[in-house]
Amino acid sequence: MSLKMIEFTKMHSSGNDYVYVNTVKYPLANPSALSIQWSAAHTGIGSDGLVLIGTSTVADFSMRIFNADGSKELMCGNATICVGKYLHDKKLTTKIAVTLETLPGVKQIQLHVGDNGEDTVTVNMGYPSIENLNMTVECGTLCVVGTAVSMGNPHFVVLVNDVDEVDLGRVGPLIEHHQLFEDRTNVEVAHVCADDAIRMRVWERGSGITQGCGSGACAAAVAAMAHGCVSRSVSVHMYGGTVRVRREQGGAVWITGLAVSVFDGTISV
Repeated sequence: MSLKMIEFTKMHSSGNDYVYVNTVKYPLANPSALSIQWSAAHTGIGSDGLVLIGTSTVADFSMRIFNADGSKELMCGNATICVGKYLHDKKLTTKIAVTLETLPGVKQIQLHVGDNGEDTVTVNMGYPSIENLNMTVECGTLCVVGTAVSMGNPHFVVLVNDVDEVDLGRVGPLIEHHQLFEDRTNVEVAHVCADDAIRMRVWERGSGITQGCGSGACAAAVAAMAHGCVSRSVSVHMYGGTVRVRREQGGAVWITGLAVSVFDGTISV
């Protein structure tokens, strides 16, 4: 059986890294299995998942996301940020403002090309939904109170005094797979540093601990705002970098982050 060579780009925003493929040129028959294979750190490309960029009948482009375990992800802020740079770098569009079809709906993307080679992207993440402001999750002897927030995908945000003291590798999967969350959930622990600053760590459903999460940063900011801890514009500091999250008076959430191309490559399927 002959093998087909696929061109890909590895990109990250705030350390949240994905493999990006233009499916117009390279349609993939089994992206779920490929995401598992390519995401492997030692035997694959190494990533938090796979992002497919394609055509759309309702927007300029479309995006599909698969986690490192092969499961479909509804939305990812950092992936959306990187798509903005990808479209520009690959000359798929000459526009700096584009629309992107995602599973939760069409998102607006604004690219800011930097003179120093650093490109930032702003994404309209839409309207968040606070499902439960003070939700109690019990896992055996563990009892955690947090805020359930939907950013098009589910999040459970726990405000803590020190994010580094949380054993996220133990707590994360217990909450992710808890029966209260029908489709599993992302888990964020966040510490309010100031009126306009938050520190955050994340356990992403389907990927585990990652260096950052754009939708998670939005969820953490929304939860902190709902509790009256921060203003409507905050910097969210993660291990992989910092994003700026702003919520309009009407409720829409915007995120701005740095998009970085790590390398281009080819891989056989």
